[in-house]
Amino acid sequence: QVQLVESGGGLVQAGGSLRLSCAASGRTFSSDVMGWFRQAPGKEREFVAAIRWSGGRTYYADSVKGRFTISRDNAKNTESLQMNSLKPEDTAVYYCALGRGRGPISTTLYATTFYDYWGQGTQVTVSS
Repeated sequence: QVQLVESGGGLVQAGGSLRLSCAASGRTFSSDVMGWFRQAPGKEREFVAAIRWSGGRTYYADSVKGRFTISRDNAKNTESLQMNSLKPEDTAVYYCALGRGRGPISTTLYATTFYDYWGQGTQVTVSS
């Protein structure tokens, strides 16, 4: 069993930056993938970014490429999402997730169904 706890959300003006962190407790494996999703009011949860626990390969949604950076610290079992040049449309609850890395990872990690564990979410609000 794994528990995920996010931190770092808040209110920021457009153009500003925030850094989200996610701490994982419990057993992790080299095949794990950690990701970030977000959900705005009235919308479905959408993929933001993901990183492979082993090797560190990263994946991004087109809407955040060049602005967001995902990273991980294997020794501390944490992942982070550095968000720069924030826009009002980035406003959402952000969720940390962990998937056990089964199947064709590169094509399935964009879906919520790939992930086995979820954090409670942290609110990010970007004002215009």
